[in-house]
Amino acid sequence: MAEKTKSNTWDASRLPDLTGRTAVVTGANSGIGLTTAEALARAGAHVVFAVRDLERGRGAAATVSGSTEVRRLDLADLSSVREFVDAWEARPLDLLINNAGVMMLPKQRTADGFEMQFGTNHLGHFALTNLLLPHITDRVVTVSSGAHRWADGRIRFEDLNWTSDYDPRRAYAQSKLANLLFTLELQRRLTESGSPVRALAAHPGYAATNLQSHAASPVMRAFMKVGNRFFAQDDRAGALPTLYAATQDLPGASYVGPDGLGEMRGGPTLVGRSAAASDAAVARRLWTVSEELTGVSWPVEQPVAGRQVAG
Repeated sequence: MAEKTKSNTWDASRLPDLTGRTAVVTGANSGIGLTTAEALARAGAHVVFAVRDLERGRGAAATVSGSTEVRRLDLADLSSVREFVDAWEARPLDLLINNAGVMMLPKQRTADGFEMQFGTNHLGHFALTNLLLPHITDRVVTVSSGAHRWADGRIRFEDLNWTSDYDPRRAYAQSKLANLLFTLELQRRLTESGSPVRALAAHPGYAATNLQSHAASPVMRAFMKVGNRFFAQDDRAGALPTLYAATQDLPGASYVGPDGLGEMRGGPTLVGRSAAASDAAVARRLWTVSEELTGVSWPVEQPVAGRQVAG
């Protein structure tokens, strides 16, 4: 069962022994991704750094003690996602950590023509997860955000790619809402198929990383720079909800975040989500649309039998 002690006493030193296990961490070259990869490797896991820039990824992996490798993955290019999966040997993958993301960018498109935040944060991870699922043995953890509650807090099915009225903040919120809806529907399908694999989500609270430095608005970048310096927790604290979700015995579809005021900082604990992020009908609709957009479907092969992490 999950730790019964007060949640803010839990930190990365309490990770279980992960020797013999393999984890893929997307966006592992910096920030929370690197901290997550570092902690998993220190606990004995073999960690695959799935990164867009191989040189930066190798540099980051060189700073980590433990078993690592670096493979190229550009979530903004579905051909890169397929190449990553095609190169995956027929070996178990215990943990998939869908961590990589972009935040409040100026209007951009992925290689496949999708709005960059929706395409990278949701569609890229949607395709990666489904293509890897026959190899996954334990769980999938997808990093969302409290930002899923921002603005109107809905999926714009009428214009998913923001062809008009583009708003970087609302587009980011949509992508983070999509992460939670994806987790909800993925868990439903796993349960229905009888798979022991679990899908969970986590959010870091307000953590100081380089993610905020790419915001479209100079005012927002300045505001976040000040916030990072004086109010945010560091990336090690920000990684704890992901690590907790990846290793503790939690129910499928759980959502983990900090236990402090406003879920901005603190120790990892189970947290709530918006009503929109709990809408099973919208989650099913988003899944169907995501299959159509990516050309990737729920795998015909059933996910492999699970190996559970002892938390």
